[in-house]
Order: sequence, then structure tokens, then C-alpha cells
Amino acid sequence: MKSIRFWVGGETLSGTIDGETAVSQSGRWPLSDVRLLAPVLPSKIIGVGRNYADHAAELGNPLPKEPLLFFKAPSALLDPGADIVYPRQSTRVDYEGELAVVIGRRCRNVLRADAHGVIAGYTICNDVTARDLQERDGQWARAKGFDTFAPLGPCVVSDLDPAALRIETRLNGVLKQDCPTSKLIFDVPALIEYISAAFTLEPGDVIATGTPSGIGPMQRGDEVSVTIEGIGTLTSRVAEFQV
Repeated sequence: MKSIRFWVGGETLSGTIDGETAVSQSGRWPLSDVRLLAPVLPSKIIGVGRNYADHAAELGNPLPKEPLLFFKAPSALLDPGADIVYPRQSTRVDYEGELAVVIGRRCRNVLRADAHGVIAGYTICNDVTARDLQERDGQWARAKGFDTFAPLGPCVVSDLDPAALRIETRLNGVLKQDCPTSKLIFDVPALIEYISAAFTLEPGDVIATGTPSGIGPMQRGDEVSVTIEGIGTLTSRVAEFQV
């Protein structure tokens, strides 16, 4: 099942995708007639850094001995198809295509063996990062937390094997990232066990599981698309002008 949130007829609805149709209790509409919204409204977005060995290597960083966590502000959330705003403070803004886990129920101290039971499904996140500010600040809150720096969607899909998916990121149609999720250093159950030992997870919370190698800068006017098999494609453009 592909769960969505969408805007149509002046209201926000929740529903599912059936072929090329958006379906809710209020009716059915062609997908071309609705505006897709971020599929969930998380209380927190938890990112995982350096969770692919090739990505750690491309940045010259050692492999983490345990998951390296950071937060993206909920205000960074961006709807599918909306514009990423290039902030005035940065001179290098990168794409990072990632598999994202959506939490289905309130939980704490979840064992690895029980992790599947707290997952609502999976979606796509572009962990947009102001790389120059990440290096300058020495921590990641500002670099990863700007408004519009968390494109999410287009839907949440249940019943996927998170270890058997492929992430592909394209910049202006050119393939930049291409990697299976089987190469995650810390897999989804391990992440949920580790994260829930520290934070209570709420329904709709998002865990962005990390990006593979191939990250790179975006310019104003660029289009970036992240595709994960079984979920779909999340596309964003970079705003032409600073806001």
C-alpha cells in the first residue's frame, strides 16, 4: 500500500495511490489533479551520518563504531515537487538521496528483533546539506536544518524489505548515486534499537538511514530526483533566487 497526503479542492486529505489515482474517503482524483504533500508530519527527523562505507571514504572520514545521529528540524520538511531554497549563508549545497523509515507507533527501547513491529513503512528523503557550513560549524544543526532541506515522499510504502532496495539519485537527469541498501553499515533494525534507546519515537517520526557515495553540489535551477524501487521518485528543484 502506498499512503499519501495531498491537497485538492482547498483541503488536505490522506489516502492511498491506486495506479494513477489518489484515493481517500472523500473520493478519487487523477494524480495529475492533486498536489502531493510530505506523506507524514514528523515530530522529529533523525538522520544517520556515514552509514555507507563508500560515503565515509569519499569525505575522508573513518567508519563509525556506532550510529552517528543528528536531527533535521521539522520545519525543514519539504513537499514532493517543491523548491529547495538555496540559503544566502552557503556557497555549496549538496543532495543526499536516502531511504527513510517512518515510525508507526509510539515506542521506546525497541529490541532489534521487534523493530519491524514499530515501522509504518518506508519513503524517500533527500538529506540536503550545506556542506561548507557543516565543515565550518563543527556540528550539523544549521547545515542540515535550513527550511526546505528535508524533501520527503512521495508516499509511504509498507511491506518492503529495507535491505533489498536500490537508491538512485539523478542531477538534471545524470545518474550520480546508485547503491543497494544492503550496503548499509547499520541496518534498519539496528538503527531502531539504537535510536529508541535514547529517544521516544512517535508515530510519523522519520529516520533517514544515510546516503551512499556520489554526493555533490546543486546549483540554482537544477533538478534533483531520488528514486527507490518499490517507492517511487522524489523530485525537487533548486530555487533560482535566494530567499
